[in-house]
Amino acid sequence: MKYKAEELVSIIIDCYKSSSDVKSYIHMMLEPESTENQLFDEAKKKIEHQFFPDRGHPKLKLSEAKKAISEFGKLCNNQARTIDLMIYYVELGVSFTNSYGDIDEPFYYSMESMYQNALNKIRTDSGSGLYHLFRDRLKGIVRDTDGMGWGFHDQLAGMFYEFAADYEDDIE
Repeated sequence: MKYKAEELVSIIIDCYKSSSDVKSYIHMMLEPESTENQLFDEAKKKIEHQFFPDRGHPKLKLSEAKKAISEFGKLCNNQARTIDLMIYYVELGVSFTNSYGDIDEPFYYSMESMYQNALNKIRTDSGSGLYHLFRDRLKGIVRDTDGMGWGFHDQLAGMFYEFAADYEDDIE
């Protein structure tokens, strides 16, 4: 099939108008840095909204928060910022638990799974730059979960210290 330039432009405009994903993709192609910053901020806000909305009670639709991370990762392909969002998700989960008390096992499983996914992404980095970039936050999550139920702290501590052993000789 061959299309004239005008037909292709018309198709692109229709796609742009009908899909926010296409719109974001086109913006990423044309203005990558500013669009990535905007998408990162939007993703953080979507994640935060599930735990600590500006108004009303938390919805805790964790699938919506995870979707924001996934969409950002696909559109921007920025490993460090995607990991940042993953860690932010877990940090908010820990903060939520500290604010509202013990939650349930599926909630903790989701936090543990996201934490492990972040560690796995860091592990794919050829050097230790991402580990050193996120070490303090990863360690802080373990520290801040001390005393939480469902074995949450123990699970995260085990994940972190096993992971960190690959990067450090002496782990505190």
